[in-house]
Amino acid sequence: MEFGLGFPCMNLYPPTLQPWEATATGADIVTIAQKAESVGFSYLSVSDHVVMSSEMNEAMGARWCEGVTAIAFLAGATKRIRVYNSVMVLPYRNPLLVAKQLATLDLMSDGRAILGVGIGHLEKEFEVLGVAHADRGPLTDEYLQAINSLWTQEEPSFDGCFASFDGIVFEPKPSRVPIWIGGNSPAAIARAARSGDGWVPWKITTDDLPALLDELRRQPGYDDRPFDIVMPMMIIQREEGTQRILGQTIIPDGRDQWLKAANANHRAGATVTSVSLGHTRSIQEYLDKLESFGSEVIPQFR
Repeated sequence: MEFGLGFPCMNLYPPTLQPWEATATGADIVTIAQKAESVGFSYLSVSDHVVMSSEMNEAMGARWCEGVTAIAFLAGATKRIRVYNSVMVLPYRNPLLVAKQLATLDLMSDGRAILGVGIGHLEKEFEVLGVAHADRGPLTDEYLQAINSLWTQEEPSFDGCFASFDGIVFEPKPSRVPIWIGGNSPAAIARAARSGDGWVPWKITTDDLPALLDELRRQPGYDDRPFDIVMPMMIIQREEGTQRILGQTIIPDGRDQWLKAANANHRAGATVTSVSLGHTRSIQEYLDKLESFGSEVIPQFR
């Protein structure tokens, strides 16, 4: 099993917020990325919102850095570690631009980019971006097909309800940008089997995962290609959409809790554990925890 770090500072989400994140500098961000790489993490991930509705500000926080910009910066600050959007709300974005951004990042990072994709949920965000919330599922499916055409066809062409193009060429072609599909709905699971190289469930437990993996493997399109299952280590007990608090957010902290959570993910069928460290009071304390996780947990799963 591999380990990905849910990167701090990129969003200020109240359940996971640490007091030093709001004032962290670009130099601090580089330091964290390089420390995560040096101690053995395989991935750095950044979440996605373009805007936040005023009514959700208290529950979600206003800061959500733009995901492609963020992972490009992190890739430039490192040499080995992979970077991915966890997850990009694809319906917000022109698929030709997304294909170009990720293909460029793939080239410049020597193949370290991963595209994480979700359909989104925040209705106000769809409204202000001029995208129909009701169309988010079909938009996502069609945009994934369009991106595949751009990445794989010598002279790409596509004719859909939401995107169409022909008579073009497209370079650079990526060496391979895996696509990890986020979401827990039957449609998301089917989308992952059909169009993904991995699945990123959200707010499920290790008790839930085996049955959902069985469902995934029964879907049309699922085959023996390399396929990742990305499970979080923490448990956020908030209602999807409303963010109503259902219980305390559980973030494993310290060697024993880290190992227990990672082992539970591994036994349930995860190939990647997404890590959020326990709350820290300073960036130095956070770096120390990264060091501890790298020495006490990651070697146990090599």
